[in-house]
Amino acid sequence: MTELIRLSAAELGAAIASGETSAVEATQAYLDRIEAVDGEIHAFLHVAAEKALEQARAVDARRAAGEELGPLAGVPVAHKDVFTTKDMPTTAASKILEGWQPPYDATVTERLRDAGLVILGKTNMDEFAMGSSTENSAYGPTRNPWNTERIPGGSSGGSSAAVAAFEAPLATGTDTGGSIRQPAAVCGLVGVKPTYGSSSRYGLIAFASSLDTPGPFARNVLDAALLHEAFSGHDPRDSTSVDAPVPPVVEAARRADVSGMRIGMVKELSGEGYQPGVLQRFTEAVELLESLGAKVVEVSCPSFTTALAAYYLIAPSECSSNLARFDAMRYGLRVGDDGTRSAEEVMSLTRAQGFGPEVKRRIILGTYALSSGYYDAYYGSAQQVRTLIKRDFDAAFEHVDVLISPTTPTTAFPLGERTDDPMAMYLADLCTIPTNLAGNAALSVPCGLAPEDDLPVGLQVMAPALADDRAYQVGAAVEAALRDRWGGDLLSRCSYAV
Repeated sequence: MTELIRLSAAELGAAIASGETSAVEATQAYLDRIEAVDGEIHAFLHVAAEKALEQARAVDARRAAGEELGPLAGVPVAHKDVFTTKDMPTTAASKILEGWQPPYDATVTERLRDAGLVILGKTNMDEFAMGSSTENSAYGPTRNPWNTERIPGGSSGGSSAAVAAFEAPLATGTDTGGSIRQPAAVCGLVGVKPTYGSSSRYGLIAFASSLDTPGPFARNVLDAALLHEAFSGHDPRDSTSVDAPVPPVVEAARRADVSGMRIGMVKELSGEGYQPGVLQRFTEAVELLESLGAKVVEVSCPSFTTALAAYYLIAPSECSSNLARFDAMRYGLRVGDDGTRSAEEVMSLTRAQGFGPEVKRRIILGTYALSSGYYDAYYGSAQQVRTLIKRDFDAAFEHVDVLISPTTPTTAFPLGERTDDPMAMYLADLCTIPTNLAGNAALSVPCGLAPEDDLPVGLQVMAPALADDRAYQVGAAVEAALRDRWGGDLLSRCSYAV
């Protein structure tokens, strides 16, 4: 069974298709792995063992009947607990939704099932996707498989840890301000934020509606591309869905060639405040790209320096609106409803007990920014900054094919180090936020281990909207070159590698 969980998703899909193994065998191998290690990692909030095996048996039966299936049919996947699933709980890692069983599947969930992927269960996350460390989960933190005293990133830390600990070959996440790329970087994985609107938000419990973007985690670029392709595409049920073909990401991942490409190194996303080892590995990645035939030039995007401030006005403002639906009247937790209290009192008691500290902090901040007399000064100004950031991207892409930067300013920090310092926590998303504000595509690919702590460093590749394939092409080229240099994948050095 150990051999099965070492295979890439593409290899495992091919092995299932050829009859070398079965979907049931592959699923059981991963369920055994979860049972063996997740007590320490805590990547999962819910493991759907029986349902997963049932899905796997259905895939094997369809293949035995001669049905033509996709390349990931029978391959297990870990699913972030922010997507609705009609056959298992969806909590968004919040007490206010503890035990909630949705009556419908999210579009991403539906498309995973349609592609024949086997959903192993739901992964841990920062409550309502608000955080950068997965320490804000109401059900306890997830640990980084590289060092279990470190954070796995957030908000999709359960998904990143599951893949890094070989508890799943693939996982889904959502990226609002970097919540796929940042955990991918600190766990030594590939993580992708697709173009906003190219992957459906229908059935995704909303944090910030103009920013939330479903995307894939994988152990290599090709696997990420296959999962990206499986669940992306236009969805008429999502009013923000882009009616355009999915970019040719799988083809680009296989091409892995940067010769002749112009690559912009963002001046504002490096330097002071960055861990020296992160900058060292980033500089080496730049040199590697040049050796592969790319032309790397420095690009200035001055508005990027204001992205963090703009984001932490826009995202909380949208969250304060979206989370108003959790009112103790329709679903979820209800506290104090003993017949003596008014609806307003019940609502107040429920929200006070059901929401965690970070969620409350962002609701308060967002409500204040949207209040009369402050809207133009705060939320309105932040939206103007957002326009300037988009213009900086557009101007840069007139001269270069993609932009690059470190994915995160530091490697994974210790659990508990920033829990009492929200500003320090927010700085973890310094490099990733501009792409969310502009709606472009971006990918994080491992580029080595920082010499100070032997923890993974990520290279971020940013591409124009609906040019996601460019990010995959660059990421795959870097991955292939470094695999040759390292004599294998970076993840093989992880303490949880099997």
